[in-house]
Amino acid sequence: MSQLEQDYALLLETVREGGALALSYFHDGVKHWQKGPDDPVSEADHAVDDLLRKKLLADRPTYGWMSEETEDDPKRLDCRDIWVVDPIDGTRAFIQQRAEFTVCAALVRDGRPLAGAVYNPATEEFYDAVLGGGARLNGETIRVSAATDFEGARLLSGRHIFKNAGPADKPADVTIHMVNSIAYRMCLVADGRYDACISLSGKCDWDIAAAELILAEAGGVNTNSHGQDFRYNLPEPRHKSVIGAGPKMHAHVLQFLDTMERPLGAKW
Repeated sequence: MSQLEQDYALLLETVREGGALALSYFHDGVKHWQKGPDDPVSEADHAVDDLLRKKLLADRPTYGWMSEETEDDPKRLDCRDIWVVDPIDGTRAFIQQRAEFTVCAALVRDGRPLAGAVYNPATEEFYDAVLGGGARLNGETIRVSAATDFEGARLLSGRHIFKNAGPADKPADVTIHMVNSIAYRMCLVADGRYDACISLSGKCDWDIAAAELILAEAGGVNTNSHGQDFRYNLPEPRHKSVIGAGPKMHAHVLQFLDTMERPLGAKW
């Protein structure tokens, strides 16, 4: 096996274990608190983070580490290979015992994801991808939808998305849903159940690195709302927005956002 194949196998095994651990807390309730304003964290976040860090770094001491629940170490910037992890993406839903959370991990090299896994253990949905190898849900190949515009589309976005649209720009028939985990949203687009993921709020590397690869390997396109690609393991790991969809729908979303009158202070 090549090094990448070994890393990929380790990644899949470890994320499955992390998901099983998260699920053991999920059904019985979990201790939780606020890291900051409107920023919940739970004992399960820390337990899963510890498991992932120990397993993924055990035999790879030269790899960097970035996680939402681990204090940032600037030494990661000197690493070509880095694990980028969110032990529980969608902590708010997890605390409320809603099955809208995921365990996410990606192997990033030179700022781009090589392998990724996103696991929702409550729904038994395991998404994974390796660069150039396609994307899978529970071992079956997945593809994005062929939707080209908003008419009849299924979107994962806030309901405010059409707030500033004129009559000509508002679709007559569109379904809008929201789930807590951004990684889960991106994967639901990757497997074609939804046509686009539109998030105009800031996200971090650990939120999207694994899911971005999965969506891309399923034939989708991922950028911010200005059409800029994502780069990871930079000094500032934050991204202003996330747009993920099939190629034609992605272009349509960007065009739509560009024509909207942006509210004062909007950053997208």
